[in-house]
Amino acid sequence: MERTDHTLIKLRQLIASAEFSSGGRMPPERSLASELGVGRRSLRRALEVLEREGRISRHQGRGTFINGVHGHPAGDLGKESGPALVRAVGSAIRGTGIDLRSNPAFANILDHTNPLEVIEVRLAIEPVMARLAAFRASQAEIDKLVAIAGDTRAAPDSARYEEADMRFHRTIAEVARNALFLAVFDTLHASQRDSGWRRLGENANCFKRQSVYADFHQEISAAIAARQGEKAESLMQRHLSDVQRYIYEHAFPAATVQQ
Repeated sequence: MERTDHTLIKLRQLIASAEFSSGGRMPPERSLASELGVGRRSLRRALEVLEREGRISRHQGRGTFINGVHGHPAGDLGKESGPALVRAVGSAIRGTGIDLRSNPAFANILDHTNPLEVIEVRLAIEPVMARLAAFRASQAEIDKLVAIAGDTRAAPDSARYEEADMRFHRTIAEVARNALFLAVFDTLHASQRDSGWRRLGENANCFKRQSVYADFHQEISAAIAARQGEKAESLMQRHLSDVQRYIYEHAFPAATVQQ
C-alpha cells in the first residue's frame, strides 16, 4: 500500500501540473510508469483509486483520460471529480451565501445543538479529512498549513489563537478536496461563534490547553507534510478526543468528580 500511496501522490502532482494531449489523454501505462519511476502494479492500483474518485476515466482501446480536462466529460457526478468540482461547489456555497444552514432541518438543529454534539461530528469527519489532505495537498498548501500550525504556537492571546486554530482546521478541510466535507465543516464552525460556545471550544481561554493543542497541530501538519495519511488521521483523532474530554469535564464537572 505504501508504494501505491507514493504512486498516487506522483499521479496527483502530474494531474495538477502537466499539460495533456488533446482530450486530456494520459500516456500509456508503460510510458507513464517509466516517467514516474514506479512499477506497473502500483501504477494500476493508483489508477484504480483515481478512477473510483472520478478523477480519471479508462476506456478499453482508447486510453486513460483526465476528467474535466480539455473538454473531456467530468464523469459521474455521484463521485468526487477532483479539485475543480470542489472549487466550484465551494465557490457556489460561499459566493451565494447558500450553505447547509439554508436547509430548514439544519437550521433547526443548529439552533438547539451543543458543543458535545458538534465535537462528535468533528471527530467523525476531521480525522478522515486529515488523511485525505496528506495525499491531496500541494506542496504550497502544505507549506501554508505548517506555517499556520506555527501561528497557533506563537499566538500571544486567546483571540489570536482562536483565529489561527480556525485557519488550521479549515485549511485541512480545503486541501482534503471534498466539497461536502468542507460545507459541513463551515456549518459546524458557524454554530460556534457566540461567546457561550467559545467558553467550551478548542480555545477555551486557557493558555495551557492552547499549548497542548498547538503541539497536536504541529504533529498533524508534519504528518501531512510527510504524506503519512494514517498517522495524520490518528493524530487528528487524538487531538479532537482531547478537546472532547475537555468539553465534557467542563460541561459536567460533577459527573467527572464522581468518576
